[in-house]
Amino acid sequence: MKALLALEDGRTFSCKSFTGPGEATGEVVFNTSMTGYQEILTDPSYYGQMVTMTYPLIGNYGVCSEDIESDRIQVAAFIVKEYQDFPSNYRSEGTLADYLIKSHVLGVEDLDTRALVRHIRKFGAMRAVISTSDLDPESLVKKAKQIPPMQGSDFVGQVTTKTPYFWKDNHPDHIGLDDLNNPSIWRFKGKKHSVVALDFGIKYNIIRCLENVGCEVLCVPATTRADTIRHLNPDGLFLSNGPGDPEPLTYAVDTIKSLLGEIPIFGICLGMQLLGIAMGGKTMKIKFGHRGGNQPVKNISTNKVEITCQNHGFAVDLNTIGKDSSTMTHINLNEDSLEGLVNDTIKAFAVQYHPEASPGPHDAAYLFNQFAEVIKNAKT
Repeated sequence: MKALLALEDGRTFSCKSFTGPGEATGEVVFNTSMTGYQEILTDPSYYGQMVTMTYPLIGNYGVCSEDIESDRIQVAAFIVKEYQDFPSNYRSEGTLADYLIKSHVLGVEDLDTRALVRHIRKFGAMRAVISTSDLDPESLVKKAKQIPPMQGSDFVGQVTTKTPYFWKDNHPDHIGLDDLNNPSIWRFKGKKHSVVALDFGIKYNIIRCLENVGCEVLCVPATTRADTIRHLNPDGLFLSNGPGDPEPLTYAVDTIKSLLGEIPIFGICLGMQLLGIAMGGKTMKIKFGHRGGNQPVKNISTNKVEITCQNHGFAVDLNTIGKDSSTMTHINLNEDSLEGLVNDTIKAFAVQYHPEASPGPHDAAYLFNQFAEVIKNAKT
C-alpha cells in the first residue's frame, strides 16, 4: 500500500505500508542498533516519535512476549528499509506486522532510510507525517508544521504508571495509591535495599537490573511528591528514563530538589537531565540525538571506553552546574557531550545512557552495583 512521509521542512519520501492503512505524526528520529527492534518499539522514551531503523532488514526474527520493555508499543510509527514477513527464530511468537497492527501502529518499508538519516543528521530531528490516505506532499507538510514540538512538551504523563507497583515474577505487581501512606509497605525491608523509582517511562530491564543487585523496587507515578517518598523511608531513590523535554517537568524537579542530600540518588537518561536541573543546571536539545546500541563513552576515572546503549534527544550542559560540587564522570567520544555526573556530597550520580541495555552491550552494567554500594555505605 502506497504511503508518503513528509518532513516539516518540505522534504518527502515515498514508501509502502506493511501494516495497512493509517496516518501517523511525530518527531522522526533514527536508531543505529542492529537488533532489538521489539525492545525499541516498547521503550517509553520513544513516545511521540517515529523511529527509523538504520539496519536494512527488520522483522526477520519476529516478536516475543519476553522482550517487551513496557506494557505497550510506544512509538508513533516504525520506518524500515525492508520488512521481512517470514521470521526465522525458535522464540518467535508472531510477525512484526501483526504485532504493530494489533496496537494500531503504522509500519512502512521501501523508504530510502539512508537518505532520511543523512537528512536528519544534517538538519536535525524534526516533525513529520506519514499517511496512506493523503499522498499530497503540500498537505502533509502543512500537517507536520502543526504538530506540537518536542521541545517544551511534557510527554511523561502519557507513559508513567497510574498506580504504584512492585516487581514480582518478572511482571509489575500493582498496588493502590493509598498504600503509599503505609511506610510498612516494603516486603523485604532489611533483607534488600528499598528503592523508590520515580517512573518517567521506566524500562522493565532497569527494574530487573536493580533487583539483581539486591534492591526491592517500588515504582511510583512521576507526580509523587517528596513528602510521600520520605514517608516511605526508602534506602535510595531512582530516577528513570522517559520521553521528551525535561524542562517542563517542574513537578519532578521540585521533588528531586527537595530530596537532594537525604538519600542516595541514581538517574538514567531523562533521570540524569532532571537531576541536573535540580542541581541548578540547564539542559539543551541535541541536533539529532543519540539512539542506538553502539555509542562510545569514555569513563573519566578508568580511562576506559564503554560501548553503550542510548536513547535521548536532550542533554545536561555541564557548564551550567557548579563544578565545585559536581564532577563529570563520562563523556561522549563522538561529540564531547556530557554522559555522566556525580556529586559525592549529596550521594547522587547519573548517566545519560542506558546501562541496562536491552537491546545493547552490557559494558556499563557495573553502575547498578555502584548504586547498591552507595546505598550500603549510606546505611553505615
